[in-house]
Amino acid sequence: MNKKISFFKEAVKNYKTSGTLVPSSRYLANRMLNSIDFSKATVIVELGPGNGAITKSILEKIQPHTTLICFEINDVFYNELKEINHEQIILIKDSAENIIEQLQKLGFNEADYIVSSLPLTIIPKKISTNILQKSYTILRKKGLFIQYQYSLTYYKKLKKVFGKNITLDFETFNFPPAFVYKCAKK
Repeated sequence: MNKKISFFKEAVKNYKTSGTLVPSSRYLANRMLNSIDFSKATVIVELGPGNGAITKSILEKIQPHTTLICFEINDVFYNELKEINHEQIILIKDSAENIIEQLQKLGFNEADYIVSSLPLTIIPKKISTNILQKSYTILRKKGLFIQYQYSLTYYKKLKKVFGKNITLDFETFNFPPAFVYKCAKK
């Protein structure tokens, strides 16, 4: 319970970057990850992992040949993520806008999957557009960009980047309930 209170305090202080007041539920994590083929994934990128609720679900499922790269800008959440002791995770304290440069520094030219918990609707438009375009660029062909949001207001923006290659899902067992966008790169 102490971690939930800690998350809540940090989320209230930094609502513009966290976008929520409670961690994601395991149900939302499962809904977001159910389209990932963990047997074939080499590189999974997580944008805005927060306290690691979805990160831990990914780490439970990844195979020995998979690298998980997490981008987190919040100091408190970044330090909390550093406590996760797993050899396949790489933490990057940088904006998701720098996804291409950071992956290339690590020797990766593409990602198989990008899992995003970023609060796109409250991130400045120019920054969120850059994040989406760069995510699309670094995503491998037939890769998936998976994003949750609490409303449908971002559908048009995702459609501008991914075209009609978007499926929509909904998770009621999360607070608040969330829409899950699964955007394929064709």
